[in-house]
This record gives sequence, structure tokens and C-alpha cells, in this order.
Amino acid sequence: MQGFEGGSAAWLSGLGGLRNTVRQELVARQIDEQIAARFPVGQRLRVLDVGMGQGTQALRLARAGHTVTGLESDPQMLKVAREALTGEPEGIRERVRLIEGDGRETGAHFLPGSFDVVLCHGVLMYVEEPDAMLAGLARMLAPGGLLSLLVRNADALAMRPGLAGDWPAALTAFDTDAYTNRLGLPVRADRLEQLTRTLDGIAAPLHAWYGVRVFTDNVSNKEELPPAQELEQLLAAEDRAARTEPYRRVAALLHLCGVRG
Repeated sequence: MQGFEGGSAAWLSGLGGLRNTVRQELVARQIDEQIAARFPVGQRLRVLDVGMGQGTQALRLARAGHTVTGLESDPQMLKVAREALTGEPEGIRERVRLIEGDGRETGAHFLPGSFDVVLCHGVLMYVEEPDAMLAGLARMLAPGGLLSLLVRNADALAMRPGLAGDWPAALTAFDTDAYTNRLGLPVRADRLEQLTRTLDGIAAPLHAWYGVRVFTDNVSNKEELPPAQELEQLLAAEDRAARTEPYRRVAALLHLCGVRG
């Protein structure tokens, strides 16, 4: 299994398209919901975004008044994030620090308990043995802090090839947590039950979880956004499915939120 190396160009080409927009918007709404439930209104939080990519969530949280540290190992993704940051007002730029580094080595960069919120979105799929990394992320949290994980749903791996009519791939997907993603990279998926046990074991037990991309996972990476009214209806349907049984269990991605005890 390889990491993200070689995937940045394909990933960046999909920014602004429907699939990525649904992902980013749903996750943003869910993070806001969890922050509102955990912290006093108006509190400026210390946020660590591990594997921040192009910085979509990091910049959004900085615009909301929080202090954000972005950790990214891919030079091209870090370059895009830095370019995006230069277009922000000075007050927002001052709240963001970008660091080139590996999420498996947070202890080399930060002291335990340094953050109120830690994001790790779309990263675990590239880590073959994620438990040690997750334990390190939990140590970065202050008591009561929020750990936000976005992972590929291993319990629904057959959905994508099945809906595309690729029956051999669908049958294979029932019995594995490995797959090849849309970037052409061999990666792995996670199961809700196993991650729940892991979060218990690292003293950041699961507080809430959502599905992400129930209805739009199979659209093309090049699919453009529909008109505004249709997009809002689509997002409303995805948001409803994200928190409703049984729909959320077949989502392409799972968003898990643990709270540091």
C-alpha cells in the first residue's frame, strides 16, 4: 500500500466539482454542529488540521475566528493551501500556521493537550496501521476536545461498483477493506465498529457520527455544480441522509466525532 504520493494532481482537478463540494459542505456543517454542542458560543478554539490538503476546512475555521494549524506532508497540496491563504485578509492570515509534516509524527511538532479540535479527514485510508496515529492525535487534544475523523466506509465498499454495474468488483468488495480510489491509488477503508473500539481505547470515545455522500458518490469527478436552488435541495437531502438510519450506513464516507475524556 502506498501513501498519497502522486495523487495531488488528480485530487486538485476535482476541486469545485459536485462530489468534492458535497463532501466539504456536509463535513463543515457537521463540524459546526459538534463545536456548538461542545464549546461556549464565541470561544476561539485552537484547531489542528492533520493532512489538511488544499486547506478548505482550515481556512473556513480561521474565517470563523479560530486559530488553525495545518499539517500537510504533500508539497503540492501545501503550496495550494499557502496560495489560498495569501488571498485572505491579514487578520485571517495571522490566525493560520501551515507546517510541512506527517500526521504520524504530531508528537514531534506539538505538546500534548495543545488543541481544542483536531481534524483528520481523508488521511487514514493512506495509513496501513492507523491505531498509533490515532492515539497520537488524541494526545494533542485538551480535555473535552473534539477529534473529527473522515474515513472511507469499509462496510459499504460494494455500493460504488454495484451501482456502476461492476459485479465482479462488487462481489470482491464484500470481503475486503482494500480498494483502489478515484485517484488510482491502492488504499484501505475503516469500519465503524472497529473505529468505535479504537476511540474508546485512546480515551476519545465516539460522541456522534454521520454518513457523507449517500446519493452523489457515483457522479463523475468532472460533474459541475447544478443551479443554486437544486444544489441546496441536493445538500438538504444528503444532510438528512447523513444522520438518518439506514441511509448513513451505506454512505461512501463516515465522519466520526470523538471527545477527549
